[in-house]
This record gives sequence, C-alpha cells and structure tokens, in this order.
Amino acid sequence: MSRSLVFCEECRNEVDYKIVDKEMEDSLKGETYHYMGKEAYCMECGVQVYVAKVNDYNLKALYDIFRKQKNIVAIETIQAIPDKYGIGKRPLSLLLGWGEHTFSRYLEGDMPTKQYSDMLQKIYDEPAYYRTILERNKSNLKNPTTYNKSKRTVDALLGNSGKEMTKMELVIEYLLNQCEDITPLALQKALYYVQGFYYAFNSDFLFSEDCEAWLHGPVYRDIFAKYRDYKYDPIDGAKQFDATVFSSSEKAILDSIVKHICCYSGKVLENFTHVEEPWLETRGDLAENVSSDRVISKELIGKYFSLVKENYMMINSNDIKKYSQNMFQQI
Repeated sequence: MSRSLVFCEECRNEVDYKIVDKEMEDSLKGETYHYMGKEAYCMECGVQVYVAKVNDYNLKALYDIFRKQKNIVAIETIQAIPDKYGIGKRPLSLLLGWGEHTFSRYLEGDMPTKQYSDMLQKIYDEPAYYRTILERNKSNLKNPTTYNKSKRTVDALLGNSGKEMTKMELVIEYLLNQCEDITPLALQKALYYVQGFYYAFNSDFLFSEDCEAWLHGPVYRDIFAKYRDYKYDPIDGAKQFDATVFSSSEKAILDSIVKHICCYSGKVLENFTHVEEPWLETRGDLAENVSSDRVISKELIGKYFSLVKENYMMINSNDIKKYSQNMFQQI
C-alpha cells in the first residue's frame, strides 16, 4: 500500500503513519462478520489516524468475507469476464438481458443478487455456457462486430480454433487481415478474383467451393450467410495471421488481389463482374432484377481468366493491375 502524509488530530499536523494488521468485527445486512483488517497510527504520537486507503481496504475485506460466506461471486471474477470473452461491459450487460449499466455497477462493487451471482460465476467457469448465451441472445447486441469478436474469443477458449481450416477459410482470414475496410460485398468479389487469377497463373483452383450468379455478381452462399449481419459495414478481421500456410505462388496471387482488386469498393467490383463472361453467360437471359442460384462453373471461370492473362500479356501476378485499371476505366 503506497504511503503519503495524513492529518493527525492530536498533533494538529501532517504526519507519517504506520499500518498494523488487526482482527476486526463489523455488521453488514444485519449480520456480524469477523475479518482481518488494518489500522493506521501516527508515527509521532501513536494516535489512530484516518487513512482513506486503509478504510477502503477494510471495506473491501468486509465485503469479501460477506461474499465468501454467502457464496456470492468475487469482484475479481466479475472484473475478469469481459477480457476473458472479448466483450465490453455494456454489450455484456445487454447480452445477458440486463439493464445497460447493471454489469458496470457490479464491477464497481454493487452486490449482485444470488441469481445473478450464480450466472456470473457460471459464465466465468464455463466458456460453453457463455457460448450458449452468446448464440441465444446475439440479437441483443447492437453491433455484429461485437458478436463476431466475442465468438472468436470463446471459440478459441473452447479449442474450436484449433480445427483445421479449409483453404477458402484461410484465404478469407488473410484478406480480412490485409484489407482494412473490406465489406461482405467486396469480400465476395475478391474471392472470385482469387479463384480466377490463381487458375490463370497456375492452371488450378485455390479452393473447391462454387460461387453463384446472384444479382450483385458472383457470391459464395455460405460466406454470404456467415457475414450477412455486417451488411454494408467492413468486416472485423483477425489482427494476426500466419502467412506461411500459403505457398509462394498462392501468396503472390493473394497479395496482388489485395493490392490491385481490394483497393476498389464492393460496388465497383460488382460492376466489374457484370461485364465479364462468367457472370453474364451463367445468368443467360435472366432479367437484371431476377434472383438466381445458378452456379458459375469453374470451367467458365478458368477459361475466362486464362484469356485475360493472355490478352493482357501478363507475365506475373503483379500484372493483374493492368486488368483492374482497364476495367475501372470502362465502367
């Protein structure tokens, strides 16, 4: 406990003091409790003096013994929950169906009811229980970014993040890591261009999933469902990514897509795809406002981007810049 001078009523002066441990007795909510506290005494005359920090220490010790005997969750446990699950105080309170400031009051020392105390203790002890609450009450959260961040955090605690990711999931994580403001629409188009240009340079596809010819261009249905809550907002990406999971040829394509494709907005990229053969041929005679789940065949994608590489005389992946700039000038 840090030391500073305090006023002594006996000495009528600012004095130094000493602190001693003492067994104490106080009443709380009509019951008497014994606990180890502290008292401060003037170093000059030996009279007991008031020290705010000592008083706070004793009050906390009293409440701690009360919590322990009544089986109320410790304040340190409450304080650890937001960091453990990657969620703010107010969003957590809303997630639990409480008032917006209820959790904050508990952080500041207010005593939760036994029901709320048991819930908080269980949340801290059982990540799977918290995961259930997160999924059940995610509509309570105002920002989808909050849900996704907390979901990743609890999944990591449960070991779900250790499962092997598909190649497409790895590509998405890398794109989100490298691109600061990539919306769901832009991500869909970036994945499509990754597939097309990877085939053009390597005569193979980077991942196996198929895209469909939707109204707004090529779309990977499962990825749409995963990030749909972001709507027009940028997707919250991972802060760290181990790029060694990709070969040099894979990373070359990805980095070029990040640099020369992801620099455009999702709407601009949508316009790119609307004048390209794979989307146009798959849509066929469908009207512009008609929905479709027709799959854009990989054969069509491979053929088109192979011709792009040939027509633009691309030597390496950095030459994708020629295509994107030309497309932008045309729309």
